[in-house]
Amino acid sequence: MRKALAVLALTVAALIGTATPALAHNVLISTDPGKGASLDTGPAKITLTFDAPVQGGDINQISVLGPDRSQWAEGTVEINSNVITAAVRPLGPAGTYTVGYRILSADGHPVEGEYTFTLTKAGTGTPATAGAAVGAATSSGGGAGGGVPVWVWIVGAVVLLAIGLTLALRMGREKQ
Repeated sequence: MRKALAVLALTVAALIGTATPALAHNVLISTDPGKGASLDTGPAKITLTFDAPVQGGDINQISVLGPDRSQWAEGTVEINSNVITAAVRPLGPAGTYTVGYRILSADGHPVEGEYTFTLTKAGTGTPATAGAAVGAATSSGGGAGGGVPVWVWIVGAVVLLAIGLTLALRMGREKQ
């Protein structure tokens, strides 16, 4: 009986130890331009870096909204492992710009957020059209689909649990 309990305890520990990191959502670790930055000229692109690879897919989006809520991001979102970028049109009015993002996390769940930066001197650009910021992601060199879908971890956990219970039940039987 002690062997069965030991096997069961090891199985549960293995399940908990392997499942926890897989269920964590991506976390934004750096931005360019930086959060709260004050810029004299607008950036040519927005770059967001996450702690884990971002999966490819139509869900990945970056928007840049100006002080008048007009769109300044344009084109497709590019994914390179854990870094995503989007082109930005030359900015127009001075003021606070809001960068919004939505990505497909390595665990298969969407992650979204936003931050702001300030343009201190007005530019000469014009806003993008309503459909200019396209969500379809393109992959470049480094594994845009590098994350493991969550269902793989669930199936693995179920298989490990079944093996552990089978071993525990067989070892726990009394010989007749």
